[in-house]
Amino acid sequence: MNLVIISASQRKQSQSVKVAQYIAESVTGYEEVTHFELCQYNLPLWDGDLASKSAELSDWPLLNKQISQADAFIMITPEWSGMASPLLKNVLLMCSGQDTAHKPVLLVGLSGGISGVYPIAELRMNAFKNNKLVAIPDHLVIRNVEEVLNSANESELSDKDSNIRHRIGYSLHVLYHYSEALRALRTNLSIHPYNNEERYSNGM
Repeated sequence: MNLVIISASQRKQSQSVKVAQYIAESVTGYEEVTHFELCQYNLPLWDGDLASKSAELSDWPLLNKQISQADAFIMITPEWSGMASPLLKNVLLMCSGQDTAHKPVLLVGLSGGISGVYPIAELRMNAFKNNKLVAIPDHLVIRNVEEVLNSANESELSDKDSNIRHRIGYSLHVLYHYSEALRALRTNLSIHPYNNEERYSNGM
C-alpha cells in the first residue's frame, strides 16, 4: 500500500513540513511513503476547466500520478485566520473522484497557539463532496506546534510532547487499518458497479 503525505503551508521551512517529516519517520506498514510540500510545486489556480490542470509548466500531472496510486492520505494544514491553507483547498478541487474516491484521509491541523481545530471542521464540512475522499473519524490538532516534535531524545520530552507523539501513533494505526479496509471496498465496488453509476460522479 502507498501513503501520500501533503503538507500545505505556503511558507517554506514551515512547521507543517516538520510535522510531515516526523510522521513519515513514524509510520509503518506502507510499501511507499511520499511527501509533497505543496509550496515547492507549480500548481495552477484551478478555474474549473480540466485543461488548466495541465497548463504549461504545471506540476499537477506529477502529483496526480502519486495521488492516483495512493491508498491513503495525510493532509497537514496550518490554521490561518481560522481557515485551511488555500494551497490544500486548490489541490482538493483539482482531485478527481476517479483517482481519490473511497480513499481514507487523516486530517492534521496545526496552530502556533491553542487553536488549530477550525481547518479540520472546514475540511470535514465541504472539502470531499466530489473527490469522495473519506476523512477518518480520528484527526490530529497539534497546538503550540513550535514547542513539540523537535527533539529525538525521549528523556528531554515534555508531557505535552510525549502525549502528542503517542496520539500521532494511535492515529497512524487507525489510518492504516482504514487503508486496508477501503482498499478491499474499492475492489468490491469495481467488481460490482452500480447500473449507470457514472451519472453520480459528483456528490449531492
